[in-house]
Amino acid sequence: MAQTIDNIVDPNDSSLTSEMVQFPGNAGTVSAYLSRPKDGKNLGTVIVIHENRGLIGHIKDVARHFAKEGFAAIAVDCMGRIGGSDQYNGSDEATEAIKKVNGGMVAEDLTAALNYMKKQSYVNGKVGVVGYCWGGGQSLNFATKNKDLNAAVVYYGRNPDPLDSVANIPCPVMGNYAEDDPNIMPGVEPLKAAMQKAGKSFDVKTYPGAKHAFNNNTNADRYNPEAAKDAWTRTVNFFKKNLA
Repeated sequence: MAQTIDNIVDPNDSSLTSEMVQFPGNAGTVSAYLSRPKDGKNLGTVIVIHENRGLIGHIKDVARHFAKEGFAAIAVDCMGRIGGSDQYNGSDEATEAIKKVNGGMVAEDLTAALNYMKKQSYVNGKVGVVGYCWGGGQSLNFATKNKDLNAAVVYYGRNPDPLDSVANIPCPVMGNYAEDDPNIMPGVEPLKAAMQKAGKSFDVKTYPGAKHAFNNNTNADRYNPEAAKDAWTRTVNFFKKNLA
């Protein structure tokens, strides 16, 4: 059984190796936060995509949670091309600045992360992706553009554009959505229909009463412990099944 997501994993947890790493990308150096079991071997890789406030402490904590579950988790700073997440420090300025980052840029940087991870001695070559909010949409978009993925998870993210590009997705997909999310929920049924038409595996769950960003335990207005715990268990089990 997966652990709960509502506790913080110590950044200095002695069972993990957690650090910032850098590797070459299409438009210069890409930075990412990498966390993995210290002595782990043959690990599945999980690429973690942040919300619209950048690579903040909460997302690094999510990566450590995946590492505690036995994965090598890499959270890419998708704001690297506009100076990096650190300069915005999770502020409202970040949500404005990230509008300059498009799906093509993100897919290139995530591909660079995937290629970097495939060269590491402790992985098994299987790669999944998970994104939250802004990152949820980027997770789905990336899945339409990269044939090397073995699993993809979207937390309350926007649909790919055009929607029929889901026909390019090479792997099973899981969706975790919030019922009280008026910007995202109208897209869920069309996405389900498009996935079904394309013959793709799509495991969808909508959480009654939950709001957008229900997984973020640093956001008291949005965090929903029951929904977050259930979605976490679903996500971890999905990755264990597809990345083993």
